[in-house]
Amino acid sequence: MQVQIQALIAAQGGAGVRGEAMGSNMGSHMEVAKPATFNRKAGRVGGFIMAYRLYIKMKLRENTVEEQIQWVLTYVQGGSADVWKKNMMDELESGEMEYEMVEDFLTSLRKEFGRGKEESVKAVELRKLEQGEKTMEEFVQEFKRAARGSGYEGRPLIEEFK
Repeated sequence: MQVQIQALIAAQGGAGVRGEAMGSNMGSHMEVAKPATFNRKAGRVGGFIMAYRLYIKMKLRENTVEEQIQWVLTYVQGGSADVWKKNMMDELESGEMEYEMVEDFLTSLRKEFGRGKEESVKAVELRKLEQGEKTMEEFVQEFKRAARGSGYEGRPLIEEFK
């Protein structure tokens, strides 16, 4: 009888007798899109980091920080990004560099490839943005996304809303 009860609990996704969660690790069983390769294009750093962060939280949260960083590095490819990746791997393997959380590593990735460049790309995108055929709701959402990280605030930001 106990075996049958456990089988029923497992079939319900780990919910206990009163419907309480039984510590299921749903994320490891969910389909999650893998992030695209990072090739150091300015203005794309934030999107890549968000995709990496989501994937790590959903699929790699049980892995060590070192394994998570190594996984991210497999997606860093092309040009100077390859050189940066090699330097990072050398520093990590030699013990010169150590991260307590993968978030610290992602911050260093953002600093290396996104500082200033991402903000200027976002500012240009914001200035070029027009409503066109979009509904007002679509335009407002796109404007908010473009405004984040553009460096615009207050009155200058309001003036860009066209």
